[in-house]
Amino acid sequence: MDTRLSAEGIDLLFRNARTHNAWLDKPIADDTLRQLYEVMKWGPTSANAAPARIVFLKTREAKQRLMPALAPGNVEKTMAAPVTAIIAYDRKFYEQLPKLMPHVDARAWFVGDPALADVTARRNAALQGAYLIITARALGLDCGPMSGFDAARVDAEFFPDGHVNPFWREAVPNAEVKTSFLCNLGYGDRAKLYPRNPRLAFEEACSLL
Repeated sequence: MDTRLSAEGIDLLFRNARTHNAWLDKPIADDTLRQLYEVMKWGPTSANAAPARIVFLKTREAKQRLMPALAPGNVEKTMAAPVTAIIAYDRKFYEQLPKLMPHVDARAWFVGDPALADVTARRNAALQGAYLIITARALGLDCGPMSGFDAARVDAEFFPDGHVNPFWREAVPNAEVKTSFLCNLGYGDRAKLYPRNPRLAFEEACSLL
């Protein structure tokens, strides 16, 4: 059995996919966002830690809360996007490890080592953010990931006590949720794309040893 993705599928996820800054006036259903998470959550993370915590901003009121933290060049496209995802990470992700990795005491690896916990949370939440982008494309959505924002202001607005919703507060009372990056989601206006920038060749980026 051929387990490889078709050339068309690879085109959809990578070769023909673009970072979008202009959006069609077409909403994203809540069920699509749920499906997005239910697929992306299967991507691998260290010790099955899954430190990413995601806030999907859909309403204008929610976007207005985010706007003061955005770099000026990111305001218009963010306000126009149907959804903006805050991809964040929980520094206390290890409190979930007894459930996520029950066959070994993985919590003990991190609970007494805040530096290891922090770098593990950052790295793996970024990985999960990449899974989100790939999954969104697979579901027919377009993405506009961004790093032009004030993370401290986003944290203060959306995670003032380390939480964003009652489940997080109940499940991990001492959670420390911090922002990794933002990603606009929607249906991009391909007519307003810039010419595609080049990428490094294999010989420029890779080694065979």
